Amino acid sequence: MPCKTLLCVTAARHGDQDLQAAISLSMIMEAHLVLLVVAFGAMPPYSGYAGETASIWFDERDREATLLGEKIETARAKLTASGISYEVQEFFCDFPWAPDLLGQRAMYADMTIIGSEMTADEDLRGFAIDGVLFHSPTPALIVPKDSSPVWPPRTVMIAWDAGQEAADAVHKALDILKAAERVHVAMVDPVALPGLQGEEPGADIATYLARQGVNVTVDVIASGKRSADEALQRHGVDISADLIVMGAYGHSRMRERIFGGVTRAMLEHAKLPIFLGR
Repeated sequence: MPCKTLLCVTAARHGDQDLQAAISLSMIMEAHLVLLVVAFGAMPPYSGYAGETASIWFDERDREATLLGEKIETARAKLTASGISYEVQEFFCDFPWAPDLLGQRAMYADMTIIGSEMTADEDLRGFAIDGVLFHSPTPALIVPKDSSPVWPPRTVMIAWDAGQEAADAVHKALDILKAAERVHVAMVDPVALPGLQGEEPGADIATYLARQGVNVTVDVIASGKRSADEALQRHGVDISADLIVMGAYGHSRMRERIFGGVTRAMLEHAKLPIFLGR
């Protein structure tokens, strides 16, 4: 499905790097850009020194609200100058309610961009990714710190384990895979088992993609003494991948704040942009 609506989540306290990347992607895709500028207020104080603490709390919320207004104004000016189709939405929220509300905004986009500034923000990154990915059906493009996406990606690596999450990500990324020059189905220490990877791991997904017109190869990676995420990241760099496609594995119980296992490690140590679906 062509990407006609992009959602970019940025913060009032961030610079313009994520905005500029989103504008560039919108131009390439000829997509409508929804810029969601967020500011998070601290929770109300509960202490024996209510008067003094409340004053500090109000001052902090006023500061965040001012930053939000300034960011909205400058963003609108840059977007108007770019000539793309756009809208700007603001979102001031207390932290506990952020994921649900972010997910509501992401429902009406084809892809959500979590840019490098948001990815580098340790306070907000988890809320942004959790909200757009686990509270909506929309896939997310995660851009690592100090990085920018190459679009359309020429070489794509699929982190494949024959699981439902990985399959969902492949289906959501199908247009991207069709347009790529090379697609590598990468598996770390696959086990040939009937009903899982099959007698020839990777053959089923490669056959499916080939029928879709994708130029696909299967890469079996031996982990050695490395973790699965280290092996995948290293292989992505070795094949000069522009993008990694993978499924997001979350757990209902706090999602292991943010995700569990390989997904979390891949995000924490990402060197390449990651297309996440679930």
